[in-house]
Amino acid sequence: MKVKGNDVGGYTQRFQELALMCTKFISNETEKVVKYINGLPDNIHGNVMSARPKTLDDAIELANDLMDQKLRTYVERQAENKRKLNNNNQAPQ
Repeated sequence: MKVKGNDVGGYTQRFQELALMCTKFISNETEKVVKYINGLPDNIHGNVMSARPKTLDDAIELANDLMDQKLRTYVERQAENKRKLNNNNQAPQ
């Protein structure tokens, strides 16, 4: 199971539902953490992995924080690029 797009929240909810139903496949907390991290998108996977979260809750919190940060940065860059474009179009020719 993998995150679709940037929907870490949806992935997290579905992962927790499946973890409750499939206790034979995910028997302990460490296994849950590893499997959860493996489903994260590449742009945050490495950061969450290197933090070595001990619990699933820690991994979820970190993944959500990182994804929020990535999305904020993306929005800020888009706004800045738009400002630059508008400024260039308004410059005297």
